[in-house]
Amino acid sequence: MRLKIPALLLLFFIFSNCTENKKQEFTLPSTITWSEHIAPVIFKNCSPCHRPGEAGPFTLLSYADVVKNINKIKFVTQTKFMPPWPADPNYVHFADERVLSENDIALIKKWAEDKMPRGDSLKEPAAPIFYSGSFFGKPDMVIKIQKPVQLKGNGTDAFLMIKYPFQIPEEKFVQYVEFVPDQRKLIHHVNGHLLSYDPNRKFNYFAGESSLADARDNFKDAYQKMGLTYTDDKKPELPSLLPNVVYYLPGYHPPVYNEDIGGFKLPKNGVFFFKNVHYGPSKEDCLDSSYLNVFFRKSPPKRPVFETQMGTFGISKIEPELIIPPNEIKTFHTQVTIQSDISILSVNPHMHLIGKKILAYALPPQGDTIKLVKINKWDFRWQYYYTYNNPVKIPKGSTIHVYGTYDNTAKNPFNPFHPPRQIDQGVGNESMQTTEEMFQFIFTYMPYKDGDEKISLRNNFD
Repeated sequence: MRLKIPALLLLFFIFSNCTENKKQEFTLPSTITWSEHIAPVIFKNCSPCHRPGEAGPFTLLSYADVVKNINKIKFVTQTKFMPPWPADPNYVHFADERVLSENDIALIKKWAEDKMPRGDSLKEPAAPIFYSGSFFGKPDMVIKIQKPVQLKGNGTDAFLMIKYPFQIPEEKFVQYVEFVPDQRKLIHHVNGHLLSYDPNRKFNYFAGESSLADARDNFKDAYQKMGLTYTDDKKPELPSLLPNVVYYLPGYHPPVYNEDIGGFKLPKNGVFFFKNVHYGPSKEDCLDSSYLNVFFRKSPPKRPVFETQMGTFGISKIEPELIIPPNEIKTFHTQVTIQSDISILSVNPHMHLIGKKILAYALPPQGDTIKLVKINKWDFRWQYYYTYNNPVKIPKGSTIHVYGTYDNTAKNPFNPFHPPRQIDQGVGNESMQTTEEMFQFIFTYMPYKDGDEKISLRNNFD
């Protein structure tokens, strides 16, 4: 049914979850074993993050690992705190989502209560094998930071510019770049660009500072200090820039599409330049040595992928202005009308600590409402790029609507201020402070072609 009254939908969105869903009943096996029932669930949904070098605080790669942590596992699965997947699976399904079914949750609970029988060890599935230092596997190239970044333990946010220079024998085509955080608990976001140098010009981008405090508006001077300008006194002084080729947020992994979609050319001489790396507050001095994994592709890109963002720093106005008074729960709206047929591949909603809910959908000129994403309980620690199972066509003339709700009350355990104070998006980098707020809806897309709806976007990094 086509949604004709957005205001009514907004009210439903704000006051949803007031009714209880009927619990689905399951007929569980009389004997639940690790080898037959539990191992497949753990290895698929938990092990990718619960392994050395990843976000999980303990490993879950064996029967012994799971038994040791069974009380925690039972609790977080019963409460649906884990696996972390904020998007509502009853609204939209995404590729490779980690959502336990009610049956999976019931299996874990009963297995724990039955003292965790192992079953036939000869029939156990093999534990997944991961490449250390990557979520995807062995990269084709690793680019290390030139000099570890020194972070002060002064309890304030830090905004830095960092360069990752490289030189390769011949041009390559890149499918995606994976940012691997060293100080995982401190890095809030990363947005990296590619600088390409003309081999017929003079340059020395390995010289100069490897990192600097964010230059705000005076980037030309920063480029010179970091050795990123040409050195032959010719015009232009700066190399060409391809924006937004590396991205990171907590819980983020780059969306990976098939060989026909996305990708870019990697020059022989170049630098991955991070114009703004945001580190959250730290209580102790520390060093950060985050690095890049680069994955090549076999052929030139056929379907370029584009990215845009709505809301803060984006192409659409936030209404009302993003100001959240103390002791209030307030909802904001932003919208944009699409001027040509596009296929949306991935979406990334973004808010900070007092974010509560977010909803995005498109209203086409004709036809039903196109659901994009719904998050009923925003979690600052897990901000995915949600990739659809198949590209979602947004017809020309459609309007994308996004609603975000913020909870600036004392009852919000994530509120950074006690007692609550007014929170807004500040000015410039201030809007990126963890204690300030943002309201963004970022989406990647490509111009629509017939048949896009049938393209699979699942598991294409194998």
